[in-house]
Amino acid sequence: MSTTYSEKVGEKLNTLLEKSYDAEKGYHKAAENADNIGLKRFFIRKSQERKQFGNALKSEIRAYGQEVETGGSATGAAHRAWMDVKSFFAADNDESMLEAAITGEKAAVDDYEDVLNEINLPPSTATLITNQVSQIRSDLDTVTRLEDLS
Repeated sequence: MSTTYSEKVGEKLNTLLEKSYDAEKGYHKAAENADNIGLKRFFIRKSQERKQFGNALKSEIRAYGQEVETGGSATGAAHRAWMDVKSFFAADNDESMLEAAITGEKAAVDDYEDVLNEINLPPSTATLITNQVSQIRSDLDTVTRLEDLS
C-alpha cells in the first residue's frame, strides 16, 4: 500500500506532536524542580508554549484529514532520544536541567528542520513549522543566556 501525500504530512506532524508532548512534560517537571525563580518562570513558559505548539499541530493534522496520535506510540530512535533528554530533567539541580533544556531545544530544531527539508509541505503547514522552529531558536538564545545565571 502506498502512502499518500496527506498521510506522509500527517506522519511527520504526528512525530513533532509527540515530541511536543514530551517537551511539555519535561519542562513542567523542570519547573517544579527549579530553584532559580527566573529559570522556573522560563520552564513554565516553555511548557505552556509546547502545549500550544501541540494544539496547533493537532489542528494542522486534522486539516489534512489525518488521525492525531495521542502520544504513547514510540516512533523509533528519534522518540527514544527525546526520552533520554527527558531523563536529564529528572536531575534535581538547575544547571543540569538547563543543560538538558539546551540539548532538547537543539534536538527539536533538528527535528523541525528535518520535516521542513524532507517533504514539500503545504503552505499553511510550512508556515506553522517555520514559526515554531523560529520560536525554539529564539529560546535557545535565551536559555544559553540563562545558563550564565546558574
